[in-house]
Amino acid sequence: MANEDKKDFNAKMNNSKDMPKIVELDNEASKKWGGKTMVIAPPIDYDELMKKVPKGKLITIDALRKAMAKKYKTDITCPLTCGIFVNICAWASYQRDKNITPYWRTLKSDGELNVKYPEAIELQKRLLEEEGHTIISKGTKNIKYYVKDFEKSLIEL
Repeated sequence: MANEDKKDFNAKMNNSKDMPKIVELDNEASKKWGGKTMVIAPPIDYDELMKKVPKGKLITIDALRKAMAKKYKTDITCPLTCGIFVNICAWASYQRDKNITPYWRTLKSDGELNVKYPEAIELQKRLLEEEGHTIISKGTKNIKYYVKDFEKSLIEL
C-alpha cells in the first residue's frame, strides 16, 4: 500500500458497503477454489476475529478464512479480500491509541511475517518476540521472516 499515513484505515475498516456478500461460484472457480459458495466478508469481521487471538498465541490467514466461511455457512472465503482486509485492520489498529487489535499475531499460512503490516517486518518481529516467539529468516537474496515452530502456538476460532 502507498501513502498509508494519509489514509483513514479505521473508516475503511468500518465501511461494510454491501458486505457480507455470498457468491455462487461457477464450475471453473469451484474447481480452482474447492467449493460452490464463497463469502466476501466485511473488514470489521476480520478485526473481530483477530482480537480473539490471545497474547502468546497465533493464527494464520487460512484459519481466518476457514472461521469466516464457517460463520457465514459457505464453502470458502474470498482469499483476495481476506488479505486486503487483514492489512486494513492492521493499519487501522496502528492508527488507534485505544482498542488495539493484535494484528501482529496473524501470520501468512506458512508462518511468514507480513511485510505489508505497519513498519514492515520490524514492528511485527519485535512484538512477536516480546510475546516469546522466535523469529527466523530464510533465503539469501529475498529474505523472508517466519515464526519458528509457529504451529505449536496456533489457536482455532
